Amino acid sequence: MRGSLRKLRNALVIVAAVGATAAAGFVVYGWRPEIADAPSPGGTFTPELVAHGEVLAGAGYCGVCHTSDPEKPYAGGRGLVTQFGTIYPTNITPDPTTGIGSWSRSAFARAMREGVSRDGSHLFPAFPYDHFALLSDDDVDALYAYFMTRTPVRQANQANTLPFPLNIRCLQAGWKLLFFRPPEPENAISQTAEARGRYLVEGIAHCGACHTPRNALGAEIADRSMDGADIDGWTAPGLNGTTPSPAGWGASDFYDYLRTGSSRLHGTAAGPMSPVVHQGLAKLPDDDIQAISQYLVTLGDGRTAQQEAAETRSLEQDAAKSASPLATSGERLYVTACATCHFNAGEKVADARPELGLNSALFLEKPDNLLHAVLEGVSAEDGKPGVVMPAFRTMTDRDLAEIAKYLRSTRTDLPPWTNLEESVARIRSAGAAHE
Repeated sequence: MRGSLRKLRNALVIVAAVGATAAAGFVVYGWRPEIADAPSPGGTFTPELVAHGEVLAGAGYCGVCHTSDPEKPYAGGRGLVTQFGTIYPTNITPDPTTGIGSWSRSAFARAMREGVSRDGSHLFPAFPYDHFALLSDDDVDALYAYFMTRTPVRQANQANTLPFPLNIRCLQAGWKLLFFRPPEPENAISQTAEARGRYLVEGIAHCGACHTPRNALGAEIADRSMDGADIDGWTAPGLNGTTPSPAGWGASDFYDYLRTGSSRLHGTAAGPMSPVVHQGLAKLPDDDIQAISQYLVTLGDGRTAQQEAAETRSLEQDAAKSASPLATSGERLYVTACATCHFNAGEKVADARPELGLNSALFLEKPDNLLHAVLEGVSAEDGKPGVVMPAFRTMTDRDLAEIAKYLRSTRTDLPPWTNLEESVARIRSAGAAHE
């Protein structure tokens, strides 16, 4: 008996020793030193470098995430709701106490490329350093110059709401060990428009951060790149030919959408995509938007050859429905509230008159994109300049569900959405909570 207890005790001692050694090894592996180099004074940067940084900051949507008060740009952003908790983007103005005013260029570059703060703590991957790691030295320099010449704002960062132990930053070293494979910075100048587009899409614009699904630990699933994913209550459709719209995306479609916020066949940028277009990509020159568009086309499946047939078929369906008796309450509501702007009488879809039979919102597994647009509308600032869609919040949950049911059943061959009234109520409630 005593011998058995002695063996058990010895085994437990060995297990504890191994565990302690492993824990100590992980702490050593995850440790990063503080970078205490002196920051570069704001006056040492050339106007050209700062201007280039401003363009890149727009392309990276830095202000979209790091600004909650328009009067205090980059002083800390709205909460990013994740499945683990809410993460609040930090103050990146050059305030030395609450911002990055004490950061040197090397500290800034390490954060961008390795996801490690000046003090050595690991950043959460809500900050897309896995994409920014691709940036050239010149582009990192330009971004640093831009942020170090902003107006300093003393504003403390808001605490994240991640539960224990997910809030332990050292554990992010384990996440990086599993999922982070930093690419080499692309310092060579892109030789083709397609190569330039890839650099922008995979780097500063970090399109995959929203358009790629993530695994249970929040990492992008590499073999499903650009397949589409849920973000901020919306679905970001696939960019690799998996978009459910019957009309594929050509380079001109991408260009129009990214430059103006609207595509003739694919509709208007709304929801999380609106600030991407109007506050972010708007800073990029036309050549870069063309390059992004050309690269995105290479990810597709060639369905642009079917665009004309898809457009004709959708218009014929629309015309047939408009000539038939109003058979359902959803159809009557649609004709009364929606058809005035969404009916196309000609042989082609009119610009700024979205043909819903071609819009991906009707073909997604969930009705959320459609319901968001109907409940929240599209303001003049969100979509194509000068074009407005009113919000239909005064309609009942049942009426909105009937419209969605009608459109799904008449514009697609897909199974009906279920629990539509509950979905309307959920999205209405979420919108009210954000007001």
